[in-house]
Amino acid sequence: MSIAFRRDGISSSGVIVTITAGGRVSGALAEAIGTDVKALAATGGRTWLDAAIEAARTLTPSRVVVVGGDAVRAACGRNVDEVLHETARGRENIRRAIETGAHESLLLLTSDTPFIDGPALADFVGRSQDADVALPLAEAAAYEAAYPGAPPHAVRLGPDRVVNGSAVYFAAGVGPRVLAPAEALFEARKSLLAMAAQLGPALLVRFALGRLRIKDVESRARTLLGIEARAVRNASPALCFDVDSLEDFRYANDYRRAT
Repeated sequence: MSIAFRRDGISSSGVIVTITAGGRVSGALAEAIGTDVKALAATGGRTWLDAAIEAARTLTPSRVVVVGGDAVRAACGRNVDEVLHETARGRENIRRAIETGAHESLLLLTSDTPFIDGPALADFVGRSQDADVALPLAEAAAYEAAYPGAPPHAVRLGPDRVVNGSAVYFAAGVGPRVLAPAEALFEARKSLLAMAAQLGPALLVRFALGRLRIKDVESRARTLLGIEARAVRNASPALCFDVDSLEDFRYANDYRRAT
């Protein structure tokens, strides 16, 4: 897939894919995966970082960039265009990742989605082209059908039950232009409560009362940041299953063995 568009006078013949791979784990999860570098955990004989890189390559991106440490560089340095060295501060690593999209559209991925694949990414990016910023959402029913018995990750937004994806699309030049809120929202991406809090007390109250709708979040982002924010509905569950716990890891391995 090759993407071409023009927004705010910045032209692009492709998309940069940047993968954050600096996350660390400890305790029982680190013992189970055999490393404290989350991206280097493996499911079905393939690391989660490799899964993200392989899926990214199917988009024919202009570049694939990874943000990580020495172990990450050793694992993937020959398979990507650039490895940006991590810092000890997670938000600074997010900043570096977002800044790679200064002149081209940017697809920002995490490295803890063992089932990520090219068709899921192509569908998401293709349906994000008229947005400045986009986040994939899977319907809870589709997610639960894809991963029966998985640890619960769905949340309710108004009448909808959805699962957040671990990817964010930025149109060319948009990420660096809204860097501070983009950092905060990316950090909060796994919790709609945290995202609502970032967008102001009115949305937080709506969330607490069970009245927050997806269109409320989109509208507030448009007002607050001056950008066209989009929730890409019916995204592939493959973008939404991420590993945050030992239970998630065990499920991923059991699922892969069964399929």
